[in-house]
Amino acid sequence: MFDTLISKFPWDLSIIVKRFPFFWEAAMVTLTITALGIIVGMIIGLIMALFRISHNRFLKSIARIYIFVIRGTPLLLQLFIIYYGLTALVTIPPFPSAVIALAVHNGAYIGEIFRGAIVSIDRGQMEAARSIGMTHSKAMSRIIMPQAFKRAIPPLGNQFIIALKDSSLASTVTVPELLLKGRQLGSSSFKYMEMLVIVAIYYLILTTIFNIIVSKTEKRFALGSKEQGKIW
Repeated sequence: MFDTLISKFPWDLSIIVKRFPFFWEAAMVTLTITALGIIVGMIIGLIMALFRISHNRFLKSIARIYIFVIRGTPLLLQLFIIYYGLTALVTIPPFPSAVIALAVHNGAYIGEIFRGAIVSIDRGQMEAARSIGMTHSKAMSRIIMPQAFKRAIPPLGNQFIIALKDSSLASTVTVPELLLKGRQLGSSSFKYMEMLVIVAIYYLILTTIFNIIVSKTEKRFALGSKEQGKIW
């Protein structure tokens, strides 16, 4: 009976092992898109977070509108607007379009993560820093932001993993990342399920690596805080 089930099994699992190395280049493209999207997104997010906590109404309004629009619309729509919608003004190639869309999308979420981390710091620390002669910007950079960054690590780690999976949408504008590679090889070999399984394995490997890095970073910062506490 077991032999009968195997003979009727619709997928050729040996193809997964044979074709697995073929996806390595596409995996590197996925990682590159994700890394660039995260780096630029963190810069945008930090700026938006500072705008949100600013006393300047104009800057605060800009941040609120940006976050409202980006968080209220899907990433795929944002990608299409950048790639297809802006062609009347400027032609943006597929790869930069994907990076820009991912960065802009992540920037809104990262901005809220940073804002939440900053406002969670006790206001007394800012008052104490100002009382000893520090300027507001110096107190922010030396006292508030280092603590806020530590508190932001867990939600940032989750956002990075979401960004990694969201990068698969780049396939819709012909960026040769993992999902597009799987669809292309599936179409040429008529082994769609096997190719998609390979893609899934790659994503699982990458997200696991991300999780390990975030977990170790969290522990390292936590250990650093304890050691600093002992010194003082």
